[in-house]
Amino acid sequence: MNKLTGRFSSDTRSNPMFHVLALVIVAIWGITFISTKILLKSGLSPSDILFYRFILAYIGICLCSRPFKLFAYSLKDEFLCFSIGLLGGTLYFITENTALKYTMVSNVALICSTTPLLTMLIQYLLIKQTLPSGKVLTGSILAFAGVGAVIFNGKFVLNLNPAGDLLCLASALSWTLYTLVSKYLTDKYPAMFIVRKTFFYGLLTLIPFLAIQGSLTTSPRILLQPEVWSQLLFLGIVASFLCFMLWNVCLRKLNTIVLSNYIYLIPVISISASNLILGESLNAVIIAGTILVIAGMYFAGK
Repeated sequence: MNKLTGRFSSDTRSNPMFHVLALVIVAIWGITFISTKILLKSGLSPSDILFYRFILAYIGICLCSRPFKLFAYSLKDEFLCFSIGLLGGTLYFITENTALKYTMVSNVALICSTTPLLTMLIQYLLIKQTLPSGKVLTGSILAFAGVGAVIFNGKFVLNLNPAGDLLCLASALSWTLYTLVSKYLTDKYPAMFIVRKTFFYGLLTLIPFLAIQGSLTTSPRILLQPEVWSQLLFLGIVASFLCFMLWNVCLRKLNTIVLSNYIYLIPVISISASNLILGESLNAVIIAGTILVIAGMYFAGK
């Protein structure tokens, strides 16, 4: 198997378990925006949330790592572990959360959903593999159109903001590179080791951002609120530790581009969950957009 392209093996096509697992992961990631919003309203900053999310994930992964391998096999691989912590941890979350200060939520969701398209482009340009098949390309474009329909909900208002939109693009690019480097590492290391390295170096590279912020929120009055510690546990243990580990398992078994297409479901699930939790009804545009996303992922998956 090519380490970066991640072509299908014969058993992956016949076993839908990993596709179901990918669906569960993106469903959990889709509702994390609601948890983050609750924590922001409770007085935590984006850096605070990221720190507590990462430290909980790292503690969880350390407790479950047996045997506990400290370093990678080579200096090159250790540097790649550092890069996935920086890309998939700190840069991805910091750029995405900071972008919300400068541009509309719809812009953030739409631009960050370009990850599968960026994955195809980077694999073609850097890895020099053949272009994706017509079905994969058509499926990705259909899914992207579906995401746009759900986000804008029939009212296309794209207010361009260079700073915010470039941060969104940086976020999408960070996750794309994280996926490709992780794909390479999954052929050499267990998922548990890769995820532990991701959160260790994610915490390490988060320190400069905490220094810029000036302080870390440690107030018991805030942290001991049931809605705060419960959401932090969900983000740290479930959405980070478990989901990142299972995502790396899926990377080992599924084609990189096909797996990346599941990212299209995150804004769909996020918006749908927000509507349901807030008591708002799902309209025809959101339903049609969701159908487009599922149809696009079906074409790409085949």
